[in-house]
Amino acid sequence: MATSIWEHFSVLPDPRVDRTKLHKLSDIITIAICAVICGAETWVDIADFGKAKEPWLRTFLELPNGICSHDTFGRVFAALDPQAFERCFQAWITALAGTTEGKLIAIDGKTIRRSLDRANHKAAIHMVTAWVHENHATFGQIRTEDKSNEITAIPKLLEILNLKDATVTIDAMGCQKDIAQKVLDRGGQYVLAVKSNQETLYEDIRLFLDDAIDQGFGGIEHDVYQLTEKGHGRIETRRCWTTGQIDWLGQRHQWPGLGSIAVVDSHRQVGEQLSTQRRYFISSLPARTAQRIAQAVRKHWSVENELHWSLDVCFGEDQSRARIGNAAENLSRVRRLALTLLKQEKTAKVGVKAKRLMAGWDEKYLLRVLRI
Repeated sequence: MATSIWEHFSVLPDPRVDRTKLHKLSDIITIAICAVICGAETWVDIADFGKAKEPWLRTFLELPNGICSHDTFGRVFAALDPQAFERCFQAWITALAGTTEGKLIAIDGKTIRRSLDRANHKAAIHMVTAWVHENHATFGQIRTEDKSNEITAIPKLLEILNLKDATVTIDAMGCQKDIAQKVLDRGGQYVLAVKSNQETLYEDIRLFLDDAIDQGFGGIEHDVYQLTEKGHGRIETRRCWTTGQIDWLGQRHQWPGLGSIAVVDSHRQVGEQLSTQRRYFISSLPARTAQRIAQAVRKHWSVENELHWSLDVCFGEDQSRARIGNAAENLSRVRRLALTLLKQEKTAKVGVKAKRLMAGWDEKYLLRVLRI
């Protein structure tokens, strides 16, 4: 077990001085990962897990001085270099879940709400994540000081990803020319949501596409794709129109690599209630790709449904009070690592929360989750 996880974290620098190294860094990291998989949410939980499972842990860990205290777990994770931890995380996730090449990569941010430290005047930690729907896995994440800094964090995140032949989707915060250019420079394509933060661009696209829909796209070359889904007592119909007849837009806004603009209409009926939503996008993809753009827009929200929702509901991330040093950022990576392992385990046909319970009860199942 130690080899399967630790081989990718073996280059992680130990921040402690030699005289304080009573416990091996590899043991601390491995226990934390196992504990979080099995339901631990705090440093106390992780230490208690280690003590309860010490005989089993000794079958593959050295534990020269037993299980360290919860304070030691907290201090070590607070001191670990988050950039070095991220590089190790990326090496591990690539070995486990494959490459991002040719995939749909959804970029989105999430705030760890209880990391807000008013006493020390520190904002809550905001993490920008690259989520790949096909792999159900996080392939990278960058910390920002607040949500507004996503604009500067996203290019840094794109720089560490393999974007060859990939399609990158980002919400309106990331609808920036520099970000679009970065995606293209690294061999990818982009689909960016357009909202009122790009007021002139948004109004130009909205007026043009709304009028085109009203006129049935008469005289405008376009592509259209429609999908209706039923389930959980609702009927949802989504229709996507795309057009590459946008010379007028390029002259006004000069977006790099702009190939098409798109509009997605969503109609949801639950019983007698009907709700509608219309959203607008720009893309480097050619116009005759309405289905591809519609699917990219739809799958983008898996980052909310499969990642952020799971982290909050199954892992209690929003309630985490880890605040000292780099603790909150590094613990968030452990949660994403644990979530990825749990989602990759397919033999148990239950949800993530139930899998965590099973891993805590059954050491053989925990080994299966750990891919041993």
